[in-house]
Amino acid sequence: MNLAWKEMKKNKVRFLILGSIVFLVSLLTFIISGLANGLSQDNASLIKDLPDGYFYMNADADETFNLSKIDSSAQKKLLNDQKDAMALSIQMGFLNDEQGKQQSVAFVTSTGSNLFKDVKAGEVWLDRSLEDKGIKVGDTLTNNQFSGEFIVKGFVEQTKFSHAPVAFINIENYKEIYRVEEMQLVFAPGEDQAEEVNGLQAFSKKQFLNSIPSYNAEQMSLNMIVWFLVVISGMLFAIFFYMMNVQKIGLYGILKAIGLKTSKLFRMMWTQMIFITGASLALSIAFSQIFNMIAPKEMPFSLPMETTAQLSVVFLIIGFIGATLSGIQIKKVEPLHAIQQGEV
Repeated sequence: MNLAWKEMKKNKVRFLILGSIVFLVSLLTFIISGLANGLSQDNASLIKDLPDGYFYMNADADETFNLSKIDSSAQKKLLNDQKDAMALSIQMGFLNDEQGKQQSVAFVTSTGSNLFKDVKAGEVWLDRSLEDKGIKVGDTLTNNQFSGEFIVKGFVEQTKFSHAPVAFINIENYKEIYRVEEMQLVFAPGEDQAEEVNGLQAFSKKQFLNSIPSYNAEQMSLNMIVWFLVVISGMLFAIFFYMMNVQKIGLYGILKAIGLKTSKLFRMMWTQMIFITGASLALSIAFSQIFNMIAPKEMPFSLPMETTAQLSVVFLIIGFIGATLSGIQIKKVEPLHAIQQGEV
């Protein structure tokens, strides 16, 4: 420990440069991870906020929920067999406000369930983001495919689908707008195993989310960038410590010649890695959490401490692996041969 600290004080510029790079890479990783989480919520919080369970859709729908039509007999069987199960439908559409301006929404309707709002005919519950656009409780909204009017009964928090605010409406109103009788999906919460129903295909919540094309493509791209940055950080440690070790071959030879064990040299390197990574991560966590608090409300950004802690552990593990791989040459150092190479 003392030896590691002395070397860092002697070569503080080198270690400061490495720490700065790790800080920037980790900060960028946290920011992109926050954007990925924020976009995930903005894209599918309606589904993500549901409890674990299974979604059932028509097996002929080619895993595309908006092409699915659940047969009434299959729907009745699932609703009777599964406690708290509900049938639901989701379709993109729009509402006209009192000024005649169209607001894009995702219409959602369901059979009776405590998971969604119980909406009466002619009523609508909206995501709160529409309140920022001037819509208030009691406002009258219309839709070109609906013969009546919708009265705004209230707002729900952070409930979106496909980056559009959700509008909960009554089943009969939904059927009139979209000229359909069948529901698209059945959701059964709290199942250990999906029930087999003829003509239906079951999806876990994660599988259903990945079946949504916009969600899957968006998250895959952002997560690939996050893990690419994590790998880069490991390579930085490996390259930095490799170059440092090459320059200190002679020193290692002398230390080994006077009886210092290879394990102590590795511990010295690991101590330096942990100190640099820990300090850099502490700064990047602080900056990313500050950004999380001051980010504009319109920006889909969410960086919970759980995600930050997980990424921090991954950075430490990757740093440890990178530093260890670069230190393999320490084990191979022969004292006499290394001393003959000379030391600066």
